[in-house]
Amino acid sequence: MTNQVYPRRLILFGLASILAAKPALAISKRNAVALVEDLVADITSMIRSEKTDTELTVLFESIVSKYADMNVIARSTLGPRARTASKPQLQKFRKAFQGYFARKYSKQFKGFSGNQIILTNSRDRGKFFEVSASIDVESSANVDVTFRVSDRSGEPRFFDIILEGISLLSSERVEIGALLDKRQGDINRLIIDIEELG
Repeated sequence: MTNQVYPRRLILFGLASILAAKPALAISKRNAVALVEDLVADITSMIRSEKTDTELTVLFESIVSKYADMNVIARSTLGPRARTASKPQLQKFRKAFQGYFARKYSKQFKGFSGNQIILTNSRDRGKFFEVSASIDVESSANVDVTFRVSDRSGEPRFFDIILEGISLLSSERVEIGALLDKRQGDINRLIIDIEELG
């Protein structure tokens, strides 16, 4: 009897060990850095291109769609109201917010035209990685930018950008929250309005 129980315990222990080890399969530092390297290469190519504002917005939105975790960003931006929003509302808000985000921040990156983005450091923050870079700006101090990367949605994606110490996610949460308050919490009205903002 003892001989029968012992192997069973070993099997259970082995299964428990495998399950406990699953988080180790999550995002690695190498994954996070590789994502940001590709992202930075695309952004550098974008800011060096001679495109119109409209073309830059379209290009930047394609970059955002490729590298950003817009599901996490959109839900976080909506804050507590995301919990009561319907699935169709969340999908429509995500799409509208992605366009707004692209219009707004493509203009900021355009200001760095002709300059280089150099990766400088990476840090493990437990549930995500921070990958930092420096934008080499001619005749001015370098601009620091940090990308926060996780695989919360199943694959490595950035969910926040810290530009000169300011979290874009936190800034947008405050701004979108204020816009939503002005509309008495009506997400449908917010969706319509942010399609014209940025």
